[in-house]
Amino acid sequence: MTISYSAAVKNARLDQVESTMGTSVIMRIYNGTAPANSDAALSGNTLLADGTLPSDWMAAASGGTKAKTGTWTLTGQSGAGAGTAGTFFRIFASNGTTTHMQGTFTASGGGGDCTVDNNSISNGQSLTVSTFTLTSGN
Repeated sequence: MTISYSAAVKNARLDQVESTMGTSVIMRIYNGTAPANSDAALSGNTLLADGTLPSDWMAAASGGTKAKTGTWTLTGQSGAGAGTAGTFFRIFASNGTTTHMQGTFTASGGGGDCTVDNNSISNGQSLTVSTFTLTSGN
């Protein structure tokens, strides 16, 4: 028999993600090959855009899913060059150094873990995260 969790346990697990990561986390978009996981060091990746997410950046989990809340706006980095951010994102604690999450990043409809309104990023350009949802496994 496979272990199965109730919706209440799934929701509690998902809500703990936001609690552990904290408020006012920072999302950064990078080009190049994503590291093996969020604990691995970046390797030759260029920061294309970043932004501080709202203090309460995720809605309360419901039905085993947890979605973004508020408006997530990122800004293309000056001097970093322009590029297509079809590769990956990382979410850092508010200190900007502790990495807590990494996933794929695409334009809306592209199937990434996180999608934006436009993934052709230029210096100083604002982009808005369209979708971001976490789903509890099993």
